[in-house]
Amino acid sequence: MLRQIGICPTDRPDKATTGDLIKRATRHLTEEGFAVRVLSPSEVIPDEDPDRLYLTDDPKIAATLTERNAKVVGFLHDGNRQESFHGLKFVFDGIDEVEGDSFRKAWERLSGLPWTILRTERLFVRETTLEDVDAFYHIFREPGMTEFQEGLFADPEDERKYLSDYITNVYGLMGFGVWTVIKRDTGEIIGRAGYSIRGGFEDIELGFLIARPHQRQGYAYEVCEAILKYGREVLMLPKVQALVKEQNEASIRLCEKLGFNRAETVRIEENIYGDRYYGSGAVSFYPARSGDYTRFVKVFD
Repeated sequence: MLRQIGICPTDRPDKATTGDLIKRATRHLTEEGFAVRVLSPSEVIPDEDPDRLYLTDDPKIAATLTERNAKVVGFLHDGNRQESFHGLKFVFDGIDEVEGDSFRKAWERLSGLPWTILRTERLFVRETTLEDVDAFYHIFREPGMTEFQEGLFADPEDERKYLSDYITNVYGLMGFGVWTVIKRDTGEIIGRAGYSIRGGFEDIELGFLIARPHQRQGYAYEVCEAILKYGREVLMLPKVQALVKEQNEASIRLCEKLGFNRAETVRIEENIYGDRYYGSGAVSFYPARSGDYTRFVKVFD
Protein backbone atom coordinates (compact mmCIF):
# COMPACT_ATOMS: atom_id res chain seq x y z
CA MET A 1 0.00 0.00 0.00
CA LEU A 2 1.02 3.60 -0.46
CA ARG A 3 3.12 4.74 2.49
CA GLN A 4 5.60 7.25 1.09
CA ILE A 5 5.32 10.32 -1.09
CA GLY A 6 8.33 11.96 -2.70
CA ILE A 7 7.95 15.55 -3.86
CA CYS A 8 10.31 16.42 -6.73
CA PRO A 9 9.96 20.17 -7.38
CA THR A 10 11.30 22.05 -10.35
CA ASP A 11 14.92 23.14 -10.49
CA ARG A 12 14.08 26.23 -12.57
CA PRO A 13 15.25 29.73 -11.47
CA ASP A 14 11.78 30.56 -10.12
CA LYS A 15 11.83 27.50 -7.84
CA ALA A 16 11.48 29.71 -4.77
CA THR A 17 7.94 30.64 -5.78
CA THR A 18 6.79 27.10 -4.96
CA GLY A 19 8.50 26.94 -1.58
CA ASP A 20 5.43 27.80 0.50
CA LEU A 21 3.28 25.37 -1.50
CA ILE A 22 5.77 22.53 -0.90
CA LYS A 23 5.81 23.29 2.83
CA ARG A 24 2.01 23.31 3.02
CA ALA A 25 1.80 20.13 0.95
CA THR A 26 4.37 18.36 3.12
CA ARG A 27 2.46 19.29 6.27
CA HIS A 28 -0.90 18.31 4.71
CA LEU A 29 0.32 14.94 3.39
CA THR A 30 1.99 14.12 6.70
CA GLU A 31 -1.32 14.77 8.44
CA GLU A 32 -2.93 12.40 5.91
CA GLY A 33 -0.64 9.64 7.20
CA PHE A 34 2.16 9.59 4.60
CA ALA A 35 5.91 9.73 5.07
CA VAL A 36 6.94 12.70 2.92
CA ARG A 37 10.34 13.65 1.53
CA VAL A 38 11.39 16.41 -0.85
CA LEU A 39 13.73 14.79 -3.40
CA SER A 40 15.86 15.58 -6.40
CA PRO A 41 15.55 13.28 -9.46
CA SER A 42 18.96 11.74 -8.69
CA GLU A 43 17.61 10.48 -5.36
CA VAL A 44 14.82 8.47 -6.98
CA ILE A 45 15.35 4.69 -6.91
CA PRO A 46 11.98 3.24 -8.02
CA ASP A 47 12.86 -0.45 -7.64
CA GLU A 48 13.66 0.16 -3.97
CA ASP A 49 10.52 2.21 -3.37
CA PRO A 50 7.51 0.24 -4.69
CA ASP A 51 5.27 1.85 -2.05
CA ARG A 52 6.18 5.44 -2.99
CA LEU A 53 4.36 7.93 -5.20
CA TYR A 54 6.27 10.82 -6.74
CA LEU A 55 4.82 14.31 -7.23
CA THR A 56 6.43 16.85 -9.52
CA ASP A 57 5.58 20.20 -11.08
CA ASP A 58 8.11 19.80 -13.90
CA PRO A 59 7.29 17.80 -17.09
CA LYS A 60 10.99 17.04 -17.65
CA ILE A 61 11.33 15.58 -14.17
CA ALA A 62 8.10 13.66 -14.74
CA ALA A 63 9.55 12.17 -17.93
CA THR A 64 12.77 11.20 -16.15
CA LEU A 65 10.88 9.51 -13.33
CA THR A 66 8.53 7.73 -15.74
CA GLU A 67 11.52 6.37 -17.70
CA ARG A 68 12.71 4.85 -14.41
CA ASN A 69 9.29 3.15 -13.97
CA ALA A 70 8.41 5.38 -11.04
CA LYS A 71 4.77 6.09 -10.21
CA VAL A 72 4.35 9.77 -10.99
CA VAL A 73 1.65 12.41 -10.53
CA GLY A 74 2.07 15.93 -11.84
CA PHE A 75 0.87 18.95 -9.93
CA LEU A 76 -0.11 22.43 -11.01
CA HIS A 77 0.31 25.84 -9.41
CA ASP A 78 0.33 29.47 -10.53
CA GLY A 79 3.86 29.16 -11.90
CA ASN A 80 3.38 26.18 -14.23
CA ARG A 81 -0.20 26.16 -15.52
CA GLN A 82 1.10 26.57 -19.08
CA GLU A 83 3.01 23.29 -18.84
CA SER A 84 1.82 20.05 -20.47
CA PHE A 85 2.39 16.78 -18.60
CA HIS A 86 2.21 14.56 -21.67
CA GLY A 87 1.72 10.89 -20.86
CA LEU A 88 0.82 11.27 -17.19
CA LYS A 89 -2.49 9.74 -16.14
CA PHE A 90 -2.89 12.04 -13.14
CA VAL A 91 -2.24 15.76 -12.70
CA PHE A 92 -3.54 17.39 -9.51
CA ASP A 93 -4.16 21.03 -8.72
CA GLY A 94 -3.60 22.23 -5.16
CA ILE A 95 -1.64 19.29 -3.71
CA ASP A 96 -1.77 20.98 -0.33
CA GLU A 97 -5.54 20.35 -0.26
CA VAL A 98 -6.08 17.10 -2.20
CA GLU A 99 -7.43 14.36 0.06
CA GLY A 100 -5.18 11.42 0.87
CA ASP A 101 -7.56 8.96 -0.76
CA SER A 102 -6.96 10.59 -4.14
CA PHE A 103 -3.22 9.96 -3.84
CA ARG A 104 -3.88 6.36 -2.79
CA LYS A 105 -6.16 5.78 -5.76
CA ALA A 106 -3.60 7.29 -8.16
CA TRP A 107 -0.91 4.98 -6.75
CA GLU A 108 -3.22 1.95 -7.00
CA ARG A 109 -4.09 2.72 -10.62
CA LEU A 110 -0.43 3.25 -11.55
CA SER A 111 0.45 0.00 -9.75
CA GLY A 112 -2.21 -1.97 -11.61
CA LEU A 113 -4.16 -2.61 -8.41
CA PRO A 114 -7.95 -2.45 -8.04
CA TRP A 115 -9.42 0.56 -6.30
CA THR A 116 -11.06 0.05 -2.96
CA ILE A 117 -14.44 1.73 -3.38
CA LEU A 118 -16.17 1.42 -0.02
CA ARG A 119 -16.83 -0.71 3.03
CA THR A 120 -20.07 -1.37 4.86
CA GLU A 121 -20.67 -3.20 8.13
CA ARG A 122 -20.55 -6.60 6.42
CA LEU A 123 -19.27 -5.95 2.90
CA PHE A 124 -16.24 -4.73 1.00
CA VAL A 125 -16.54 -3.29 -2.51
CA ARG A 126 -13.58 -3.01 -4.88
CA GLU A 127 -12.91 -2.88 -8.59
CA THR A 128 -13.23 -6.20 -10.35
CA THR A 129 -10.08 -8.09 -11.37
CA LEU A 130 -9.45 -10.90 -13.83
CA GLU A 131 -8.98 -13.22 -10.86
CA ASP A 132 -12.68 -12.73 -9.99
CA VAL A 133 -13.93 -14.43 -13.17
CA ASP A 134 -13.96 -17.98 -11.75
CA ALA A 135 -16.06 -16.79 -8.81
CA PHE A 136 -18.53 -15.15 -11.18
CA TYR A 137 -19.00 -18.41 -13.11
CA HIS A 138 -19.60 -20.18 -9.81
CA ILE A 139 -22.28 -17.62 -8.94
CA PHE A 140 -24.00 -17.90 -12.32
CA ARG A 141 -24.13 -21.68 -12.12
CA GLU A 142 -26.83 -21.33 -9.47
CA PRO A 143 -30.36 -21.95 -10.85
CA GLY A 144 -32.30 -18.83 -11.77
CA MET A 145 -29.37 -16.37 -11.80
CA THR A 146 -30.00 -15.44 -15.44
CA GLU A 147 -33.79 -15.31 -15.17
CA PHE A 148 -33.83 -11.53 -14.95
CA GLN A 149 -30.40 -10.53 -16.28
CA GLU A 150 -27.75 -11.47 -18.78
CA GLY A 151 -25.24 -14.16 -17.90
CA LEU A 152 -21.57 -14.49 -18.76
CA PHE A 153 -20.01 -15.50 -22.05
CA ALA A 154 -20.01 -19.24 -22.66
CA ASP A 155 -16.22 -19.29 -22.89
CA PRO A 156 -14.45 -17.91 -19.78
CA GLU A 157 -11.65 -16.61 -22.02
CA ASP A 158 -14.16 -14.34 -23.74
CA GLU A 159 -15.25 -13.08 -20.33
CA ARG A 160 -11.62 -12.37 -19.37
CA LYS A 161 -11.01 -10.49 -22.63
CA TYR A 162 -14.16 -8.44 -22.07
CA LEU A 163 -13.19 -7.71 -18.47
CA SER A 164 -9.65 -6.74 -19.45
CA ASP A 165 -11.05 -4.15 -21.88
CA TYR A 166 -13.57 -3.06 -19.23
CA ILE A 167 -10.83 -2.44 -16.65
CA THR A 168 -8.90 -0.29 -19.14
CA ASN A 169 -11.73 1.56 -20.84
CA VAL A 170 -14.26 1.95 -18.03
CA TYR A 171 -12.36 1.96 -14.72
CA GLY A 172 -9.32 3.62 -16.26
CA LEU A 173 -11.15 6.40 -18.11
CA MET A 174 -14.36 6.94 -16.15
CA GLY A 175 -13.31 6.16 -12.59
CA PHE A 176 -16.44 4.16 -11.85
CA GLY A 177 -18.20 1.04 -13.08
CA VAL A 178 -19.67 -2.20 -11.81
CA TRP A 179 -17.61 -3.53 -8.92
CA THR A 180 -17.06 -6.76 -7.00
CA VAL A 181 -18.92 -7.31 -3.71
CA ILE A 182 -17.08 -9.29 -1.02
CA LYS A 183 -18.01 -10.47 2.48
CA ARG A 184 -15.64 -8.86 4.96
CA ASP A 185 -15.62 -11.75 7.43
CA THR A 186 -14.78 -14.52 4.93
CA GLY A 187 -13.37 -12.76 1.85
CA GLU A 188 -15.93 -14.57 -0.31
CA ILE A 189 -17.11 -12.91 -3.51
CA ILE A 190 -20.91 -12.80 -3.32
CA GLY A 191 -21.86 -10.54 -6.21
CA ARG A 192 -21.39 -7.37 -8.20
CA ALA A 193 -22.85 -3.89 -7.95
CA GLY A 194 -22.13 -0.40 -9.21
CA TYR A 195 -22.78 2.09 -11.97
CA SER A 196 -22.87 1.88 -15.75
CA ILE A 197 -23.82 3.98 -18.77
CA ARG A 198 -26.44 2.50 -21.08
CA GLY A 199 -26.80 3.72 -24.64
CA GLY A 200 -29.96 5.73 -25.24
CA PHE A 201 -30.22 7.02 -21.64
CA GLU A 202 -28.83 10.16 -20.04
CA ASP A 203 -28.84 8.93 -16.44
CA ILE A 204 -26.14 6.75 -14.88
CA GLU A 205 -27.56 3.30 -14.07
CA LEU A 206 -27.35 1.39 -10.80
CA GLY A 207 -27.00 -2.38 -11.17
CA PHE A 208 -26.66 -5.16 -8.61
CA LEU A 209 -26.36 -8.93 -8.34
CA ILE A 210 -26.12 -11.08 -5.20
CA ALA A 211 -25.38 -14.82 -5.33
CA ARG A 212 -28.38 -17.01 -4.57
CA PRO A 213 -27.02 -18.50 -1.28
CA HIS A 214 -26.61 -14.95 0.07
CA GLN A 215 -29.97 -13.54 -0.99
CA ARG A 216 -32.69 -12.57 1.49
CA GLN A 217 -30.07 -11.51 4.06
CA GLY A 218 -30.10 -7.77 3.37
CA TYR A 219 -26.84 -7.70 1.39
CA ALA A 220 -28.36 -6.14 -1.74
CA TYR A 221 -29.92 -3.30 0.23
CA GLU A 222 -26.74 -2.79 2.29
CA VAL A 223 -24.42 -2.53 -0.71
CA CYS A 224 -26.80 -0.51 -2.90
CA GLU A 225 -27.48 2.00 -0.14
CA ALA A 226 -23.73 2.54 0.27
CA ILE A 227 -23.17 2.79 -3.50
CA LEU A 228 -25.93 5.37 -3.81
CA LYS A 229 -24.25 7.41 -1.07
CA TYR A 230 -20.94 7.07 -2.93
CA GLY A 231 -22.63 8.24 -6.13
CA ARG A 232 -24.08 11.28 -4.41
CA GLU A 233 -21.08 12.31 -2.29
CA VAL A 234 -18.05 11.17 -4.30
CA LEU A 235 -19.18 11.00 -7.93
CA MET A 236 -21.50 13.99 -7.43
CA LEU A 237 -24.29 12.42 -9.48
CA PRO A 238 -27.54 14.44 -9.54
CA LYS A 239 -29.67 11.31 -10.03
CA VAL A 240 -29.46 7.67 -11.05
CA GLN A 241 -31.72 5.17 -12.75
CA ALA A 242 -32.33 1.44 -12.36
CA LEU A 243 -33.82 -0.81 -15.03
CA VAL A 244 -35.66 -3.84 -13.71
CA LYS A 245 -37.55 -6.52 -15.59
CA GLU A 246 -41.25 -6.21 -14.90
CA GLN A 247 -41.41 -9.76 -13.50
CA ASN A 248 -38.55 -9.20 -11.04
CA GLU A 249 -40.65 -8.38 -8.00
CA ALA A 250 -37.78 -8.68 -5.48
CA SER A 251 -35.64 -6.07 -7.27
CA ILE A 252 -38.64 -3.80 -7.73
CA ARG A 253 -39.28 -3.90 -3.98
CA LEU A 254 -35.60 -3.17 -3.34
CA CYS A 255 -35.64 -0.14 -5.64
CA GLU A 256 -38.69 1.23 -3.87
CA LYS A 257 -37.05 0.65 -0.48
CA LEU A 258 -33.96 2.54 -1.72
CA GLY A 259 -36.13 5.55 -2.59
CA PHE A 260 -36.46 5.12 -6.35
CA ASN A 261 -39.64 6.21 -8.12
CA ARG A 262 -41.20 4.48 -11.12
CA ALA A 263 -40.74 6.52 -14.27
CA GLU A 264 -41.78 4.49 -17.31
CA THR A 265 -41.67 1.16 -19.09
CA VAL A 266 -38.88 0.86 -21.66
CA ARG A 267 -37.68 -1.80 -24.08
CA ILE A 268 -34.00 -2.73 -23.67
CA GLU A 269 -31.60 -4.66 -25.89
CA GLU A 270 -30.28 -7.56 -23.83
CA ASN A 271 -27.54 -9.25 -25.87
CA ILE A 272 -25.28 -6.42 -26.98
CA TYR A 273 -22.22 -8.64 -27.56
CA GLY A 274 -23.99 -11.88 -28.41
CA ASP A 275 -22.45 -15.19 -27.32
CA ARG A 276 -18.85 -14.31 -28.17
CA TYR A 277 -16.63 -11.33 -27.41
CA TYR A 278 -14.62 -10.01 -30.37
CA GLY A 279 -13.39 -6.77 -28.83
CA SER A 280 -14.75 -3.50 -27.47
CA GLY A 281 -15.28 -2.04 -30.95
CA ALA A 282 -16.78 -5.15 -32.54
CA VAL A 283 -20.41 -5.46 -33.58
CA SER A 284 -22.45 -8.56 -32.70
CA PHE A 285 -24.05 -10.42 -35.61
CA TYR A 286 -26.25 -12.47 -33.30
CA PRO A 287 -30.03 -12.00 -33.52
CA ALA A 288 -31.17 -9.03 -31.46
CA ARG A 289 -32.98 -9.82 -28.22
CA SER A 290 -34.83 -7.33 -26.06
CA GLY A 291 -37.19 -7.17 -23.10
CA ASP A 292 -39.54 -4.85 -21.24
CA TYR A 293 -38.14 -3.14 -18.16
CA THR A 294 -39.48 -0.75 -15.54
CA ARG A 295 -37.31 2.35 -15.36
CA PHE A 296 -36.84 3.68 -11.82
CA VAL A 297 -35.25 7.05 -11.03
CA LYS A 298 -33.76 8.37 -7.80
CA VAL A 299 -33.03 12.09 -7.55
CA PHE A 300 -30.46 13.04 -4.94
CA ASP A 301 -31.32 15.89 -2.62
